[in-house]
Amino acid sequence: MTELTGSPELILGIETSCDETAAAVVADGTTVLSSVVHSQVQLHERWRGVVPEVASRSHTQRILPIVQQALADAGIAASALTAIAVTHRPGMVGCLLVGLAAGKALALLHDLPLLGVDHVQAHVHTALLAEPGLQLPALALVASGGHTALWLLKAPLDTDRLGTTRDDAAGEALDKGAALLGLPYPGGPSIQRAARGGNARAIDLPRSLLGPDSLDFSFSGLKTALLYHLRGPGANLPARALAGDELRDLAASYQEAVVDVLIQKLRRAAERVAVRSLCIGGGVARNERLRERLQQDRVLAGLHLVLPEPALCSDNGAMIALMGHLQLAAGRTSPLDIDAVATPQSAGKAKVRP
Repeated sequence: MTELTGSPELILGIETSCDETAAAVVADGTTVLSSVVHSQVQLHERWRGVVPEVASRSHTQRILPIVQQALADAGIAASALTAIAVTHRPGMVGCLLVGLAAGKALALLHDLPLLGVDHVQAHVHTALLAEPGLQLPALALVASGGHTALWLLKAPLDTDRLGTTRDDAAGEALDKGAALLGLPYPGGPSIQRAARGGNARAIDLPRSLLGPDSLDFSFSGLKTALLYHLRGPGANLPARALAGDELRDLAASYQEAVVDVLIQKLRRAAERVAVRSLCIGGGVARNERLRERLQQDRVLAGLHLVLPEPALCSDNGAMIALMGHLQLAAGRTSPLDIDAVATPQSAGKAKVRP
């Protein structure tokens, strides 16, 4: 049993927006007492992407055991909780509904406040869990299979979106690149492994920056460039197996092109917006090369860098519980009829200094 002193605030966070079934208990918005995550990678690898019906069915089977395990690992009973936080947007609606149903049932059964959480905002705020005394304002990169955006975190629950992807997300581009290279799904980890020892400058692949002032992203051209490199203009040549130095160099060059764009956009934002810190979240934030480049960049390394442990970057219940803590403190509770929403909340543009 976990020893708790006093009467801490205990929030259960539930996350089912995509293909991870996750639950966690966080005390006072700072201490992760438990975090349980079940990944569905093996279920979806044959399709090289998440199949919504398969994902929601798996969530239905896993959600209660995962919640029970999170409570057991934290050493508490559900009746000891202060509130229930659950992702209600954005994501696959069928998946979101499973987590919402569990969260609503627990809130109703134990007469607890319900807190509907925006999944993207949870990634933006993850740095506050990794470092509760984070120096604000902060620049936040959220990069995953479904999202790639730059955010200005001015204060808890006060954010502005600076830029977003116009087509593929960074993680999606890595997944598609891995498929072209004949590497397993998910693509990000596969490309990272294959790239080790490769020459990142061996192949000249494009970096789409969209103009000198843009903070938006575009990765569709990079994917197409790799396709044409492998199969010729028009992709008319047959696919062929890759191995050895050729595979290492291609993987390294492709990974470097994705990371280059992320770094250059972060640098642009850091030079235009007054920030004290820089933080990252989302599955792509686990990438070793991205973390290395952030620490090497002359502009970005001058900021206070917060690089959360990889487990906090992937989808997890702890970041949802953190958002629940912040929303509860602000009096932002949700009704029991809150619905699942596929799209993220609308986001304004941050004011930038000249």
